[in-house]
Amino acid sequence: MTTLTVGDLSFEVRRSARRSSVQITVDRRGELLLTAPETCPTSTLERFVREKRFWVYTKLAQKDALGPPTSSKEFVSGEGFHYLGRSHRLLLVDQQDVAVKLEQGRFKMRRDAAAAGREHLVDWYKARARPWLGARVERFRGRVGVEPARLTVQDLGYRWGSCGKGGRLFFHWRVMLLPPRVIEYVVVHELVHLVEPHHTPGFWRRVVRVLPDFEARRRWLAERGASVGPLA
Repeated sequence: MTTLTVGDLSFEVRRSARRSSVQITVDRRGELLLTAPETCPTSTLERFVREKRFWVYTKLAQKDALGPPTSSKEFVSGEGFHYLGRSHRLLLVDQQDVAVKLEQGRFKMRRDAAAAGREHLVDWYKARARPWLGARVERFRGRVGVEPARLTVQDLGYRWGSCGKGGRLFFHWRVMLLPPRVIEYVVVHELVHLVEPHHTPGFWRRVVRVLPDFEARRRWLAERGASVGPLA
């Protein structure tokens, strides 16, 4: 592992022959990661960091505002789990036809599934994320002016969403814990990235045309997204 220090910012540098551009990631603990092409000179990395320094400070300030991370969940009756912005209490039951279901405002989980409760609940979120997100992509794609090729739901680490070559969209299953209006912001954000790869003024102009109140939605995500709570 190598490090790069620019002013008061210190980055872990990871190089890869598969990368074609430089990227900065600020993880949930506020640690800084710089990923770059294998042959990218250090002077280019330093210049990139200086150009993105304000963005990094903003991200670090947001993470400070979140406070300490939420404690891990326990798969016991009475524990609360979010779905579409609302917290639902868990009830362990002796018998039911599936490992997990949401019924009458409560998550119900078979008692014999509780030991692998996280895996069962993540599978439940993923199964509902695909049609829910697909419907929102369909709603907004025409307004953005794009034709996404494929939607994938998976664990994206510290990112809510991303997009790839060929119009592919990726979303973290955890977006399903957020309020619908905030998830829609994540969807529009990634749709716009299909035509505007970087957060330029043109990128934000496209976002505001689709979601005039996007700033409030983005602020909610920055300030409260992490407080929705991990599952483990």
